[in-house]
Amino acid sequence: MTAIEGAGTAEELWQAWPALDALPRFTPDDRPLVVVAPHPDDEVLGVGGLMALSGRVRLVAVTDGEASHPGSSARTPAEMAATRRRETADALAVLGVTPEVERLGMPDGGIDEDELVERLTDLVPDDAWCAATWRGDGHPDHEAVGRAAARVSTRLLEYPVWAWHWSRPDDHRVPWSTALRLDLPPAVAEAKRRAARAYASQVEPLGPDPADAPILPPPVLARLTRGYEVLFG
Repeated sequence: MTAIEGAGTAEELWQAWPALDALPRFTPDDRPLVVVAPHPDDEVLGVGGLMALSGRVRLVAVTDGEASHPGSSARTPAEMAATRRRETADALAVLGVTPEVERLGMPDGGIDEDELVERLTDLVPDDAWCAATWRGDGHPDHEAVGRAAARVSTRLLEYPVWAWHWSRPDDHRVPWSTALRLDLPPAVAEAKRRAARAYASQVEPLGPDPADAPILPPPVLARLTRGYEVLFG
């Protein structure tokens, strides 16, 4: 797993990389879309625009994100899980999406890949696009979700989240040769930015203690709320 620490690669560096603009474009079609999210907020950060542009959407929420702030003095894990479930509903409403939501309740930080494969088998139709976090994203839950989805889906799209933080343009660890770009209409891009901010427990401090610092401070959020999304297909 790649270390996720510090401010990460500056968004200005990504925007200056011409290869992102030259990526082949992806256009959603009329197939159903199943989005598999390790934690509440990954679905909006990774493919919120794709969800908004798709007709039939199912969201598989693998965990409730209860371990986002270990050691927090402001929220217990149970309180955090309840908060993040509410935030998901708020974010989807802001995004203008009303998907069928399947909550698996698997432990945050302890996803069992084989069990997830069994659960996904009945949730991912053969004809559907399946969007899941990238298998090399640098977070164990994200990678487990990506591997499980790859074992189930024949129409897999993998979305990076933390890779934008630790990788750099032309990073050989990232499969840029398979990357596709989904350009978002301005109204969809703005709705995605507002939906991301609906996850207040992740973008704002929970309290003054360092353990309650935001997981998604502005530099991180900037990389995940562009006017386009990148998918590995």
